[in-house]
Amino acid sequence: MANNKHNRLESLFANHAKALVRFLKRKVNSEQDAEDIAQNAFIRIQRLAEEGELENPKAYLYQTASNLAIDMLRREKLHQNYLQQTFSRDQLADEEYSSLTDYCTPERLLSARRDLDNLQQAMNELPLKCRQAFLLHRVKGLSYSEIAKEMSVSVSSVEKYILQALKHSRKLVTGEEKR
Repeated sequence: MANNKHNRLESLFANHAKALVRFLKRKVNSEQDAEDIAQNAFIRIQRLAEEGELENPKAYLYQTASNLAIDMLRREKLHQNYLQQTFSRDQLADEEYSSLTDYCTPERLLSARRDLDNLQQAMNELPLKCRQAFLLHRVKGLSYSEIAKEMSVSVSSVEKYILQALKHSRKLVTGEEKR
């Protein structure tokens, strides 16, 4: 009986191996993959044939091979998606790093430091009430009426103080006024 099963498998292999590989090659677009899948399908058929009788070994062989091909294509697709996500994440990280390094060049840092120094100088040169109004508005975020109440001056005076601070700062930052 075992010899009969062995002969049936050899016959199945001899009669269908080439056709099965052609069938699989159309699905997976690779002769090597098609041959590997066909071999795995025959191994599975052999195991089942040893356990019991198969009613239609050819149909089972093709169905098994087709399922193995689908599984392989799914794994490849998952792998490609993973690689694409990893590449996209790496590329995004590289772009962020690149833009950060472009943004923080020594020249830009030096220029920003000069602007900050000019603003500090402008603040130091302002009259006390003018500087106080400006800082309350820009740093603490107070409205003009809140500043007026805190400084015990009119809203109109606060507007004049802040406008004066802005004009003076702009002159120093843009270089209109020589030090």
